[in-house]
Amino acid sequence: MNLQGNTILITGGSSGIGRGLAEALHLRGNQVVVTGRREERLRELCAAHAGMRYFTLDVTDPAAIRDVAVRAVAQFPALNCVFNNAGVQRAGSAAPESLDDGALVREVETNLLGPIRVAAAFLPHLRMRPDATLLNVSSGLAFVPIARFPVYCATKAAIHSWTLSLRRQLQGSSVRVIELIPPYVATELGGTGKPATGAGGRGPMPLDAFIAETLNELETEADEIAIGAAKNLVSAGCSSNVRKVFASMNS
Repeated sequence: MNLQGNTILITGGSSGIGRGLAEALHLRGNQVVVTGRREERLRELCAAHAGMRYFTLDVTDPAAIRDVAVRAVAQFPALNCVFNNAGVQRAGSAAPESLDDGALVREVETNLLGPIRVAAAFLPHLRMRPDATLLNVSSGLAFVPIARFPVYCATKAAIHSWTLSLRRQLQGSSVRVIELIPPYVATELGGTGKPATGAGGRGPMPLDAFIAETLNELETEADEIAIGAAKNLVSAGCSSNVRKVFASMNS
């Protein structure tokens, strides 16, 4: 992927990986458009980076996705890259005595249905661009899950599977489909204001190191990009060692 001269829309761009990518790609000379639920954070981000733009968007709202897609394409007709990054993570039992159905639906809609709907809304435009990219952020936990995040891990495994199929369906088109597979990164993903919890007490990868490695990998021709420790999880998940690694991570 050429990392200069693009117009890039990033969902979940107000914090964490989304914000890190937005800032780094802006500095590379791209027109960056961020979306997110928290307008105050989006406004602050864009004020700090002249030329960056934003749309307020909750990716659990299908109508809002369609509306933002129409407005984004109208305002930024050169848009050629969409990064599906928005996500939430909740700890919980896989077999609870009582189920928080609202939280469950929100996690699935944010992590799985949101990216699918965003892709559906933007692909008609992307397919008309001569060189376009759709990037889906999954997780190393798509390959070897952590039991205390059962729904999050399941949705990321689904994103991996869906991305494989989508890439195949778009084969021969102008749209390149990339899967970005992060490890445990120091962000606020859990929604607590603290870094998300890692496996087996392992510390997080610093966000700046993650962004730097991601940009280097994006400049290659790889369609599946695992960063840092996520490489080990991808390898384990695709081997006969998956049960052993799962047991180690969940000890």
